[in-house]
Amino acid sequence: MASRGGVGRRACRSEEKSQKNQRLEWHHRPFSAESAPAVSEDSDFRVRPGKAKRSKPQGRNARGLVAEVLRVAAIHSGGQRGGVGPRRGGQSSFGRGRTAFARSRLFGSSRRVLVKALPVTHRSRTGRRMAPLSAHVAYLKREGVTRDGSPTRMFDAAGDNADDRSFTDRCKDDRHHFRIIVSPEDAAELTDLREYTRDLVRQMATDLGTRLDWVAVDHWNTDNPHVHLIVRGVTDQGADLVMARDYISHNLRSNAEELAQAELGPKPEHEVQRALDHEVKAERWTRLDSEIGRAADELGAIDLRPE
Repeated sequence: MASRGGVGRRACRSEEKSQKNQRLEWHHRPFSAESAPAVSEDSDFRVRPGKAKRSKPQGRNARGLVAEVLRVAAIHSGGQRGGVGPRRGGQSSFGRGRTAFARSRLFGSSRRVLVKALPVTHRSRTGRRMAPLSAHVAYLKREGVTRDGSPTRMFDAAGDNADDRSFTDRCKDDRHHFRIIVSPEDAAELTDLREYTRDLVRQMATDLGTRLDWVAVDHWNTDNPHVHLIVRGVTDQGADLVMARDYISHNLRSNAEELAQAELGPKPEHEVQRALDHEVKAERWTRLDSEIGRAADELGAIDLRPE
C-alpha cells in the first residue's frame, strides 16, 4: 500500500509538471489567431479613452499651448530678464495707462542716474572673517581707469588725495560697510564728477542724520563714467549705520538725479531721441527692453491701440 501511495504521488507531480510546461509553452509561443484563446463577440475588448487630465497650474490658468510654454520658460529662466511670465513686485498687466507711463519714462526730459548700493559685512554668519576691504580698494585703484591715464587716486570730502589706508584701518573692526556705484547718464557733461559725488554724500548725511566717513574713486574706462563710493557702516556716535531699504532703492537715486538735473537742466528733445536710438542698437539689456516688458501682457503682446 505504501508503494502504491508513492507511485500515486509521483504520478500527480508528473501531471502537474506537464500542465505547467504546457502553460509556459503557450505563454512563450508567437501570437497567432489560431493560438489565441477563443473570445465571443459579446465579450470583445473595447478601448474607452478617458478625458485628458490637466496639470494643476495649467488647470488654474488654461490659456492654451502658447501660454503654458511661456509659463514653463519663465519658471526655468529663474525669473531673469524677460517680457513674459510672472511679473515681479506685484506689477499688473491690467488696466489703462500702462503704455502712457512707459512713454513718459522713455521720452521724459529728466536726467537719469543709475545707483547701486550693497551693504557688505566683515564677518560671515559663522564668524569667519571675509576678504579685507583693502583688497577691494586695491582693485578699485587699478591702472587704466582714470580719464587722462594718470595714476588712480581716491578722493573724499576733504580733497582729491584721500588716505585710503587710514580709511581701511578705521573700518577694520566695523560690522559692515556700504559699496555704492553712482553712474549719471550724462556724467561726461558734468563740470566735476567728484564735486557732484561730494554734494550727493552731503545730502546723504543730511537724510541719515549723521556725519559720514567715506572714500571714492571715479572710473572712466567704460562707456558710462561712474563713481565707486565706500561708506563706513558707523555713525558719528559709534553705532552701526543702518540704511532703510527704501532709501537705498529710491531716495538715493532720486537725490542723484535731482543734482544732475539742477546742474544740466532738462534734457533736450534731440538728446532724448539720440539716447533712444543708441539703445535700439545696443547689444545689451536697456531701459527700452525693460519698458517693453512692462507694457506687454502675460503672453508677450503689446496693445498699441489708442486708449
